[in-house]
Amino acid sequence: MRDIMSKLKTFLFISIDGMTDPLGQSQVLPYLIGLSQKGFKIKIVSCEKKENWDQHHLNIDSIIKNAGIYWDYCFYKTEKPFLSQFQNYLALKKLAASTVDSNTVLHCRSYLAGLIGLYCKKKFNSGFIFDMRGFWADERIEGEIWSKKNPITTLLYSFFKKKEKELLQKSDAIISLTQKAKDIILSWNLGITNNKISVIPCCVDLEHFSTKSLDESKLIAIKQKYPQLQNKFVLIYVGSLGTWYMANEMLDFYNHLRKQIDSHFLMITKDSPLIIENYIKNFQIPKEEITITPSSRADMPYFITLSDASIFFIKPSFSKSASSPTKMGELLSMEVPIITNSGIGDVDDIINQSNCGLSISQFNSQAYQDAIHHFVENRILFKKNTKQTAHDFFSLKEGIEQYNRIYKSFLRL
Repeated sequence: MRDIMSKLKTFLFISIDGMTDPLGQSQVLPYLIGLSQKGFKIKIVSCEKKENWDQHHLNIDSIIKNAGIYWDYCFYKTEKPFLSQFQNYLALKKLAASTVDSNTVLHCRSYLAGLIGLYCKKKFNSGFIFDMRGFWADERIEGEIWSKKNPITTLLYSFFKKKEKELLQKSDAIISLTQKAKDIILSWNLGITNNKISVIPCCVDLEHFSTKSLDESKLIAIKQKYPQLQNKFVLIYVGSLGTWYMANEMLDFYNHLRKQIDSHFLMITKDSPLIIENYIKNFQIPKEEITITPSSRADMPYFITLSDASIFFIKPSFSKSASSPTKMGELLSMEVPIITNSGIGDVDDIINQSNCGLSISQFNSQAYQDAIHHFVENRILFKKNTKQTAHDFFSLKEGIEQYNRIYKSFLRL
């Protein structure tokens, strides 16, 4: 089967994110390994961050080679704003273009990689899958990474919004993280058909994030290491507190929770505890009520299973209509119900359909109190629905099957 497919097409995955990044390990490699196992000939070109490469490249290189995938990379530059990103683009483009012909299908992750796919499609008549991941230019403006007051970033925003339409129109297939984003794109009347856009959210390995996969002795050891969590209602937050996540609002919610329930806030993050402690001071929350610790992906299921509920508040905006929080599937797969806010991708629809938690529409005391009351009354029902929701909406196996269908469509061309 592999020999037949190899003669037909090579699928070149292009990513400005590294395979040694946490995101590459959780949201890229599992799909590509699954597709390689189905017989597709796959190559990867990526832009690796030196610190992650130093730490993980031997392991990642072994995983990729064992899967029969070819991997080439350049190193991610950060020294000079704008110029470094352009250098990253040029280096990635050079790597990709050196291996492309009309028998290649480029699977491009996000917009910078998409520009490379667009270039190769025009020059070599290659196949082009635009895995858009979200409204990238809008994310950078709304996340205040780019400023509207800066003439350079204003020009960049205009450039990428113009290119966005071309990427959507010229690609052979489009992948969106959410149905909401797909509906928005179709409403633009760009001549794009419904079946050109596939919706594949950020999926999760249901076997890795499973209570059945936990080593009991290791779980006991972690529980003993954190005795402050015992006999408490544990609220967990997983991930960084960067551009989009609303630390003040989440701590404000916890401050209301702790006044009603004997509780503890467990924050699994690689962010500096000093940064979080500055937020904590605003609410005069005792330090002993909050545990801040990093975790590897391997240990994450153990920490998640110590919790009773998970929280993530994300700044609602237009660009977030295309967002699929990776942590959502991981938390639900570990049978932990979620507390979040409305206006983020398909999250509201999933919660309404599955009853696996709740979302709030306002960030104030009354909304928090109402949410806490509702959660306490329904926590058993929410927990009961978590695992099935993860299976129905975030299954890695189903995500691979959807990519498989897209890849197979190019074999018929």
